[in-house]
Amino acid sequence: MILPIVVYGSKILQQKAVSIDKDYPDIEQLISDMKETMLNAKGVGLAAPQIGQLISLFIVDTTEMEEEGSSQSPVKQVFINAEILERTGEDAVYSEGCLSVPGINENVTRKSIVTVEFMDENFEKHKKTYSGNAARVIQHEFDHIAGKTFIDRLSPLKKTILKRKLTDISTGKKQTFYKTKIIR
Repeated sequence: MILPIVVYGSKILQQKAVSIDKDYPDIEQLISDMKETMLNAKGVGLAAPQIGQLISLFIVDTTEMEEEGSSQSPVKQVFINAEILERTGEDAVYSEGCLSVPGINENVTRKSIVTVEFMDENFEKHKKTYSGNAARVIQHEFDHIAGKTFIDRLSPLKKTILKRKLTDISTGKKQTFYKTKIIR
């Protein structure tokens, strides 16, 4: 089922998500719905707070980001109760967008390598290191479960410049091709 995506200005996007265990109700259906929602909105990642669930869960699918012939393999992964253990490598600048902040793309600096400990959809524990696009998307989605959006990583001046667009999003004036909602 395609779910509405919670947009900027919603309080849930500013709250830290809580850990879950394998007994979380209907977790398989929730993950399936999140994947369908992300693909419908043409996203490469989606965190549970973005669909109104304040739990530590996000999904990543970098297939659309990887160019043919690239040395990077696409990453399709479910991350439950993820913790970033280390951010290393070069500072990489990339114009990020977000399904919860539609119509805005801005340069964000993130480390190019990230080591993450997490559980997959079967609640099996993993510790993996990712680089390139996968590292960027994982850090972006991890921000969501930490109560942040990429807007929080912008300078005060950039936020001031974007104020009108952000107000349009938070008041429902910004239209998208996918379903959205505001949670007050």
